[in-house]
Amino acid sequence: MSPAAALAASCDMEVSIVSKAGTGLYLEGKCLVAMPGLQDGFFNRSVVYICAHSEDGAMGIILNHPAEGVNFVDLLLQLKVIEAEERPRVAGETRAARVLAGGPVDASRGFVLHSPDYSADDATMPIDAAVSMTATLDVLRAMARGKGPKQAVLALGYAGWSPGQLEQEILANSWMICPADSLLVFDQEYDSKYERALGAIGVDLRFLSDDAGHA
Repeated sequence: MSPAAALAASCDMEVSIVSKAGTGLYLEGKCLVAMPGLQDGFFNRSVVYICAHSEDGAMGIILNHPAEGVNFVDLLLQLKVIEAEERPRVAGETRAARVLAGGPVDASRGFVLHSPDYSADDATMPIDAAVSMTATLDVLRAMARGKGPKQAVLALGYAGWSPGQLEQEILANSWMICPADSLLVFDQEYDSKYERALGAIGVDLRFLSDDAGHA
């Protein structure tokens, strides 16, 4: 099944996968930055935005790994969000958008992180004051017509952790924690996001060893 077909089939997925903990003790709205020793193919030099974190586990989207061979406008066509004759009229920013490889879990499902100026009834979940998430085709239709959120990124798949797993990985120095801002989440300067995320917590990659501590 192609990414587009699987995404269409999953457009009504339950947003409960990212239910909020609401205690202030978890990492929703923060970013994880992979330590150099984390060599997993998906997570090597990755910056992960945490959408949900509770005693039931965690879920996040990798922000700096574009999906190979996936064109945003072609995806809209395959999903029948637009027709071929509408292609020239797709909003300019949307036409230039990239699709991210959001993580190894359900890699054919689509998740849109976006600014809070867009909301779809029963389908949009606010994560923090700057970022919401919608997992239906409605947001893509709005984006294609220039009526979507001011800032948005589409990711295929997500990163998931079972209960306690993320905490253990942080204690094992696999991840550092950094604040998230709109540029880090939404801009398309993917090659620099890893260094920028480290810089946000005052870390210089040149002096970061595989066994360095975490923030």
